[in-house]
Amino acid sequence: MTGIAKIKTLIVDDETLARRRIRRLLATESDVEVVGECGDPQKAVSFIQERNPDLVFLDIQMPGIDGFGVLESLPPKTSPAVIFVTAFDQYALRAFEVHALDYLLKPFDRARFKKALDRARAQIRHDSGADLDHRLTSLLDSLGNKPRNMDRVVIKSAGRIMFLRTDEIDWIEAADNYVRLHVGAESHLLRETMGSLESRLDASRFMRIHRSTVVNIDRIKELQPWFHGDYVVILQEGTRLNLSRTYRDRVIELLGEIF
Repeated sequence: MTGIAKIKTLIVDDETLARRRIRRLLATESDVEVVGECGDPQKAVSFIQERNPDLVFLDIQMPGIDGFGVLESLPPKTSPAVIFVTAFDQYALRAFEVHALDYLLKPFDRARFKKALDRARAQIRHDSGADLDHRLTSLLDSLGNKPRNMDRVVIKSAGRIMFLRTDEIDWIEAADNYVRLHVGAESHLLRETMGSLESRLDASRFMRIHRSTVVNIDRIKELQPWFHGDYVVILQEGTRLNLSRTYRDRVIELLGEIF
């Protein structure tokens, strides 16, 4: 690649192993220079502004702000080419395809990685910076106008990948940077924040009843008054969940409209 500037590349993913794998795959690409990696999305924003990389491998699901939040935090004219990295976000995948930006669906193989890199390479080598900005802006606009509801979640556990329909979920509880999905007698841990997950659930089906609890409305059997004006939400299979005063009036109003 003599005479051709190397593609300055940043890797952004809160999982160390994921960053390491991308770096290893890029090591064989003579025209690519990894100029940094970030596990913190806020630091990624600062890095992009300061170092102006040509290409960013950007995870979508991260604690704090997600991958879209990273891009939206950048000033105009500083948006690099982006290969999104995600585990399950179907609405985003379709949008990336339409706008000729690419994504890597975890887990991905070397051939799929190479295809994504080749697309980004062609875009960087042949497209003007203004066109890149326009494409990225169009992508974000279209995502903002598309329904963000998802109909399934991918659960990874003990080397297995399981697809869980959201309408199977009874209720969800927060656990630091994870959420626990309760499905009948089973529960599944998902590496995602409650706020991020809730934003993509169907608001007509899932309702926040506590800072750390979201409930599938179809599973609610009874709303029972408790002490001092508090309420308990009782699910069809008997689970009892506290209804926070913060959400009480809204929940009672919504349930009144539904039932």
